[in-house]
Amino acid sequence: MSSAEETKPKDFIREIIEEDIKNNTYGGRVHTRFPPEPNGYLHIGHAKSILLNFGLAEEYNGLFNLRFDDTNPSKEEVEYVESIKRDIQWLGVDWDDREYYASDYFEQLYEYAVQLIKTGKAYVDDLSADEIREYRGTLTKPGRNSPYRDRAIEENLSLFKRMRKGEFPDGSRVLRAKIDMTSPNIIMRDPVMYRIQHQKHHRTGDKWCIYPMYDFAHGQCDSIERITHSICTLEFENNRSLYNWFLENLGIFHPKQIEFARLNLSYTILSKRKLIELVNGGFVSGWDDPRMPTISGLRRRGFTPQAIRAFNQAIGVAKNENLVDVALLEHYIRKDLNKITPRRMVVLNPLKVVITNYPEDKYEMLEAINNPEDPSMGVREVPFSRELYIEKDDFMENPTKKYFRLAPGKEVRLRYGYIIKYQDHIKNDDGEIVEIQCTYDPLTKGGYAPDGRKVRGTIHWVSANHAINAEIRLYDRLFTKENPMDLKEGEDYLDYLNPESLLTLKDSKLEPSLSKSKVEDRYQFERLGYFIVDPDSSNENLVFNRTITLRDTWAKIKRKK
Repeated sequence: MSSAEETKPKDFIREIIEEDIKNNTYGGRVHTRFPPEPNGYLHIGHAKSILLNFGLAEEYNGLFNLRFDDTNPSKEEVEYVESIKRDIQWLGVDWDDREYYASDYFEQLYEYAVQLIKTGKAYVDDLSADEIREYRGTLTKPGRNSPYRDRAIEENLSLFKRMRKGEFPDGSRVLRAKIDMTSPNIIMRDPVMYRIQHQKHHRTGDKWCIYPMYDFAHGQCDSIERITHSICTLEFENNRSLYNWFLENLGIFHPKQIEFARLNLSYTILSKRKLIELVNGGFVSGWDDPRMPTISGLRRRGFTPQAIRAFNQAIGVAKNENLVDVALLEHYIRKDLNKITPRRMVVLNPLKVVITNYPEDKYEMLEAINNPEDPSMGVREVPFSRELYIEKDDFMENPTKKYFRLAPGKEVRLRYGYIIKYQDHIKNDDGEIVEIQCTYDPLTKGGYAPDGRKVRGTIHWVSANHAINAEIRLYDRLFTKENPMDLKEGEDYLDYLNPESLLTLKDSKLEPSLSKSKVEDRYQFERLGYFIVDPDSSNENLVFNRTITLRDTWAKIKRKK
């Protein structure tokens, strides 16, 4: 570690790891893992866990494994496996050649189960799933022993072997650990280790018809891979007793499970079950819909891995859960994009402006800065002509007191261009303003008046004769409620879907330099926000997604503090 890292305040996980290194608990090793279930796409909450586990391994010169917990073939798909790998790589995480699957260890897990049966610590149970729940008891009522709990070891071994051979139908029998049906921790009340599931597995095919439960497979897979620190979120805190029980009773290598608070983000849902509902219910276009908090959705929206990493570093690691303001994430997105995106002029809702004293057959090229934050990006030329487009809301027929844009009797500065002055406007039969007529001052090239007169308003524009058309998708937060999971009786999180989370504009006007844009190219549209080229784009039709607006509420909050 560098001296800067050594002086940096340590979170409780790093304190534990450093104490283990000091005590030579695992021979000074640090070996972490990320164990996703391939039953959906990863979201930004997973990114926190991925970056934490990978970051710890990197920080302490250790190793990091990617291991898929593929123990439930009814919900798993190869599509999810590939998407998970793609998303993790995009975040900048490298697992080298350490890509594993729980299914790699099915034979060893089976042998571990047999070992527990032989020592009288596991048994085959014929109770149905509903009966098992009934026998388990409640938080205030102890459980009851299954009538099959005291089967002879030889009978249990025979039944378990027959379960593996496929002699019994789904749901007819399970293998359970024999622990304590009166334990105050309900998880320890004889948990199920194996269930019968006659379903083809995406890696092992029809070889198996019994599959281990996550709580049984997880710790043993950690042990097989010699993981030192099994870092997971707080909902697994009660499971730690079971994690330890299996490892201790099998007498195998024992990693240390540590729990931390998962990410909860305002105006966002990070429940995989509910995200699946949003996709299957057609409330979003898919897992990579830019309104989704999935990593693929954030990528399509235009977020950068650097910004996500900076955000996760800022929120740190805590023991107690809290709701993180999404404005903080947006702050880091803006901060990164501000440095790396070239500026362009785009008019989302065009209103024609005719400069009556500019020659009809003339146009000129004006110099525009690509990024004032990075002079190395240089400059570009933008065409200027008699007919321009400006934003509709950059003109007001009856301006308010503090309106400094174009209006009757007012002048306004055109970005990189000239100062223009209102002359007249034209309306259609519906009373809608369709054209503004102005004059320009040819002595104000670059937007500055040599006579020193002050013009307070500056607006962007696009030459009408040179503009290209594009479809612009304006994305906003998917939910209107700060915590859509905090619901009163009778409420549904779907009640708080934002009806304005997507606004599509079909006739926006872009400066011509954008015609060469490629998928995933990013820009700052001046005065409008940050945008990225969507994969739906073609040579005939460019599509841009708004990543985020320019306004940074979090930065303002910080300044006030």
